[in-house]
Amino acid sequence: MRLTLFTDYGLRMLMRMAASPDRGFSTAELAQEFGVSRHHLTKIVQRLAQAGYVTTRRGGGGGAMLARPATEIRLGALIRLLEEGQALVECLAPGGGDCSLDGQCRLKSRLRRAEAAFLTDLDRSTLADIALTPAAV
Repeated sequence: MRLTLFTDYGLRMLMRMAASPDRGFSTAELAQEFGVSRHHLTKIVQRLAQAGYVTTRRGGGGGAMLARPATEIRLGALIRLLEEGQALVECLAPGGGDCSLDGQCRLKSRLRRAEAAFLTDLDRSTLADIALTPAAV
């Protein structure tokens, strides 16, 4: 399974925040650190904030920080949120896409089970399990 860059950067941001949970991170700072667009990271922070994973504060000393302990944030839940609307393959998208094999395909059910197993395995781990160590940042 290949995750989108949206999810990749979302996980990187969260791993960074988990290493310093009492500190706010600006999107500008994280964008420079990761070498990506600030605008792109802002969209990710907004989605994470709407779901209650991060809080944001404006002004000096502000930024984004974890809204709850990293030990309470399951990786599978994060990936479900960040990958929302991104089907593993076109035929698994809402409406089924343009599959000419629909009704005859035996791959679709296997892909659904594999995706579910992937997410179930990730649900066994928390953000704390993958957080960067303070020495690494």
